[in-house]
Amino acid sequence: MDDLTQYLNETPQNELHPAEIANILKALDEKSFIKAVQDIPKEIIADVALELPDRYFEDIIESFTPKEIADSVTELESDDQTDFIQELEEVDSRIAQEVFENLGKKEQADILKLKQYEDHEAGAYMQIELYTANLDNTVYDVIKEFALLRRNDELENVSFLFVTDKKKYLRYVIGLDHLLVFDFQRTLDENIQENPERYKPIMASHRDNIRDVVQKFQEYDLNSMPIVDDEGRLLGRITSDDIYDIMNEHATDQMYHLAGVNDDAEEDEDIMRAGKARAVWLSINLVTAIIASMVIGMFEETLQSIVALAILMPIVASMGGNAGTQSLTVVVRQLALGDIAKHDAFRTIKKEVILSLANGFIFAIIMGIIASLWFEMGMLGVVIALSMIINLLSAGFFGAMVPLVLKKMEVDPAIGSTVVLTTVTDVVGFFSFLGLASLILL
Repeated sequence: MDDLTQYLNETPQNELHPAEIANILKALDEKSFIKAVQDIPKEIIADVALELPDRYFEDIIESFTPKEIADSVTELESDDQTDFIQELEEVDSRIAQEVFENLGKKEQADILKLKQYEDHEAGAYMQIELYTANLDNTVYDVIKEFALLRRNDELENVSFLFVTDKKKYLRYVIGLDHLLVFDFQRTLDENIQENPERYKPIMASHRDNIRDVVQKFQEYDLNSMPIVDDEGRLLGRITSDDIYDIMNEHATDQMYHLAGVNDDAEEDEDIMRAGKARAVWLSINLVTAIIASMVIGMFEETLQSIVALAILMPIVASMGGNAGTQSLTVVVRQLALGDIAKHDAFRTIKKEVILSLANGFIFAIIMGIIASLWFEMGMLGVVIALSMIINLLSAGFFGAMVPLVLKKMEVDPAIGSTVVLTTVTDVVGFFSFLGLASLILL
């Protein structure tokens, strides 16, 4: 709490950063946190709440009146206002309604407009505040208006001017650096016509999938993108800070899905909900483990005859599982980044199979020699070597194939991939190792 007090005292009011305040608050215990929240300037409390993990949200809203919260929400941009109200609705719908009613008519209209979009649609992430001008405006008037808006703090993070016609259809996008070298006495249209292709907009429709928008940001190295309606009229913009948040969320989703856990449940403080979500995947893992055990049971006599097989068996399955996980992780991530095109599946599978097969030969030789010397059985080394080659080959193939098939089915490639891959590598590993042992050693 002393750190927060020092930060608030030493930092000018207009330079307070919500992220820095959030970092200080996260380091406090529960009792100190409640006290420290009261010291935060009221106008930035909503911004600080959005910077904190979800588990702190309820503590913050309980520390202020709906009117105080509404006043701080007013200071946010439209997309953040919508995020705040939606998160507040999940915590306490009654307070959310009170806060909403305390907002101005414009803020209410903006929030209702943005709430109509689904989570996967670009419109759900846009902000309505824009720096726009008409083709007929002179450059001098545009810059004069922009300067006034900035002095009044009505706009922030502006790097582009969106140029529309009289019917609000988006025509061009001009970087502010280009705007400054225009002839100030001429209209925007007159300046643009000297090289109109340079200012052709890279835009997205409000109904586009947000993943496609993220990909465009990465491909064109953008820091903002205009969003238009179905007719091409300008609605808003998406900025790079929102794109970074979306990318982080998607990366988190993938990590959780690969581990067989639910991202929403894990962020919830309800232990029962998180436990149930994990139990579903653990149940599936139990079934697959039983299948692998049944394969082992088929070779019970072989295991009783040669005890060394039971000692070496986990090595085969473990190597296959790790090799498969490598292929799976690479392919899932490349799919998420858009690095694998629709016609590129064969190349991807071939690459992973070749890599796994090469590693299979290398470690098969190493493990074959170790097993032969360890148990003084030359043919046992041959058995485990052949089994490792077979299992790593299948691991590379299925590690690449499973996420590609799921993607083709329009299912998140990370969901269920690990369970399927583990089952395959265990079954193939045990069956090939014990099957070859039965044929060669007995």
